[in-house]
Amino acid sequence: IIGMQVFGNIALDPETSITRHNNFRNFIQGLMLLFRCATGENWPSIMLSCVKNRPCDPRNKVGNECGSSLAYAYFVSFIFFCSFLMLNLFVAVIMDNFDYLTRDSSILGAHHLDEFVRIWAEYDPNATGKIHYTEMYDMLKNIDPPLGFGNKCPNRLAYKKLIRMNMPVDSDGKVNFTTTLFALIRENLSIKMRSAEEMDQADEELRDTVRSIWPLQAKKMLDLLIPKQEGKGKLTVGKIYAGLLILECWRTTRFGQIESTAAPGFGQQSPANPTEA
Repeated sequence: IIGMQVFGNIALDPETSITRHNNFRNFIQGLMLLFRCATGENWPSIMLSCVKNRPCDPRNKVGNECGSSLAYAYFVSFIFFCSFLMLNLFVAVIMDNFDYLTRDSSILGAHHLDEFVRIWAEYDPNATGKIHYTEMYDMLKNIDPPLGFGNKCPNRLAYKKLIRMNMPVDSDGKVNFTTTLFALIRENLSIKMRSAEEMDQADEELRDTVRSIWPLQAKKMLDLLIPKQEGKGKLTVGKIYAGLLILECWRTTRFGQIESTAAPGFGQQSPANPTEA
C-alpha cells in the first residue's frame, strides 16, 4: 500500500524496471513486484527506477516528476526484513518439522514414565497399585504414543495390542501397575515379542535375561514383570479383549446386525465380573 501511494504514478518505461508487468499501479501488481524483490532478482534496478525525478504517467495528470528519495529506505528495509527475518523463520519451520519427522518416536524416556504415573493416578486415586481391567482401555487411550495408544488409535488396533500384552487379572478383576508398565514397554520396544505360539518360549527367555542382568531384583520383581502363565483357565486381559474383539467383528457381519436389531442394547457393556464374560 505504501508503494502504491509513493510510486504508483511513475510512468511505465520498457527501458527501466518499471514496466506494464512490473509496477505499483494496483495492489496485485505491487504485491508481485515486492515478491520479485524478495527473491533477490535485480531489486537494485527496481529501486533506482523509483527514486526522485522519474517521469510521471501523463494519464494521471499529477505533474512532471514522480518517485521519491524514500525508495532507498523502502527497498533496503524490505530486503533486510525478507532476507534476514522471513527467510530464517521459514528455515526454522522446515528444520522443526524435519526434526519431528525424523525423531525416533519409539525411544522411551523418563517423561513417558511420569505421564503414565500421572494418568494411572487418575484411575487409582488411593494408590493401591491396581486398576480394574475395564478401565485399562480408557487409560491407555488417554496416554499419548509411544507408551500409550492415543485418542486416534482405532479400537481394533487397541484391542490387538491389549491381547498381545496379556496381563493377568486377579480375583477382583484388577491389573497390577508394574505388570502393565512393563508390558507396555515390552510391546512398544518389541522386546522378545513373537507370534502367539512362541510367546511362552519368549517369556521364558526374557525371564532368564532379567535373572542374569538383575539377579537381586529378579527375586522380588520377576513375577510382576513377566507373570507366569498358570494354566489355561487363568483369566488375562488378553483373553477378555480377545472376546471383545470377536464380538465387535461379529457385529459387523450380517448376522450380528440382524441380532442387534432384534435385541437392542445387546453387548453394549462389558461384563462387570470377569466370570460372567
